[in-house]
Amino acid sequence: MMIGMVYGGVPAARFSREQFIKHSQAEVYRHRIEAVRSVHNAAIRSFLRYGFRWGWRVAAFVSIFNCVSAGMAAYRDKVVVSNFAAAGAVTGGIFRLNLGLRGLVGGSVIGALLGVPAGALISGLQTLTGEDLIERKRQERQRLHDRQLQEWAERVAFTDVIVQEIREAGEEPTEKEVEKINQILLSSEDGGYTRTTG
Repeated sequence: MMIGMVYGGVPAARFSREQFIKHSQAEVYRHRIEAVRSVHNAAIRSFLRYGFRWGWRVAAFVSIFNCVSAGMAAYRDKVVVSNFAAAGAVTGGIFRLNLGLRGLVGGSVIGALLGVPAGALISGLQTLTGEDLIERKRQERQRLHDRQLQEWAERVAFTDVIVQEIREAGEEPTEKEVEKINQILLSSEDGGYTRTTG
């Protein structure tokens, strides 16, 4: 959105400034600061008006493109150029939908053609790094799963030690101890435990 604001706002502000100077040659100002302030106000108004107009369009375009390409990559479980071509086709078609069926088809074709180089660039960068995005996410999920299994095994082992100590002491577990065991089993946030007796 910020790139779109700059892209649309800066030329509009420059044009508006030039037009204001051109059309206000005969205007009389009390002081030079007042004249400069009027020029700047005209430029800022144009920057905000046209910058916002371009900004929301670029933000919507990029959001739709990324949602479609990420959704297809998640569904197909791989990142390929055709995902980006399809995302470009969908995005181009949506943005030219107001021109009717011909606009929809034309926007889809142009979007698909522009999506291919974007997909080739992203796939090429992933090939250069040696690991694609899907594989990295898969490895992160596997590491998280292994860590959770290890934490669960530690909790279960600690609980078994507490139960064994209670049995060795020849006592029936009290409500407090049962509650402590249940808290240990239910807690999923804390991975390390300090053993306390009492």
